Amino acid sequence: MILLRRLLGDVLRRQRQRQGRTLREVSSSARVSLGYLSEVERGQKEASSELLSAICDALDVRMSELMREVSDELSLAELAESAAASDPVPVPVRPMLNSVSVSAVGGVPSGRVTIKAPAEAVDVVAA
Repeated sequence: MILLRRLLGDVLRRQRQRQGRTLREVSSSARVSLGYLSEVERGQKEASSELLSAICDALDVRMSELMREVSDELSLAELAESAAASDPVPVPVRPMLNSVSVSAVGGVPSGRVTIKAPAEAVDVVAA
């Protein structure tokens, strides 16, 4: 099961770490307890929209950017989950190719041409 709070926490943590900031700095700036912010980042607490707004302000990140990144992560997680749950997709089989030699083509004597085509697509008629 995909937990939105876990994805949101992962994205918040990455944003903070990209800036080289500590939990203490961001929690102080957002006016949120250090422990609570830590739990949000670990996906253990569900953050309210007001709290997310305060954290985004503290990180100087638009909430829409945060949500876009969370949405991308969610899409990837859904794809991975559905791929793990379904049967593997069969690989298409390429048809066998047969070689045909021709001794003269279009008035070009002594030329040798090799044609590769699917066996069922070529009719050979002897002259």
